[in-house]
Amino acid sequence: MSAVAATSPSIAIWERAIQPARKSLDAAAARGLLEIKLSKRDLDRADALAARAAQGKLTKAEAVELESYRSVGTALEFLKSKARRSLAAVV
Repeated sequence: MSAVAATSPSIAIWERAIQPARKSLDAAAARGLLEIKLSKRDLDRADALAARAAQGKLTKAEAVELESYRSVGTALEFLKSKARRSLAAVV
C-alpha cells in the first residue's frame, strides 16, 4: 500500500480494488483508461480549493469537497498506472 493510500480509507479501498501493479488489462481497455481525465472545470475547482486550504480558509464543506477531488484523482491515477503497466506488458 502506498503512503497516499494510508491517509484515506476510500483511497486504500480503491487501491486494493484496482491493484495498479497487476498487468491484467487488454490493450484496448488500457488505452481507454488513459483517456479518462478530470474536466477543466473540476481541475480549476480543485486548484481553488487547494489554494484556500493552503491559506487555512476552507469551510468544512469545502474540505469534504477537496478530499473528494483527491480521492477521485488518486483512483484515476491507480487506473492509469494499471493501464500503463498492462500496455508495457503487451509490447
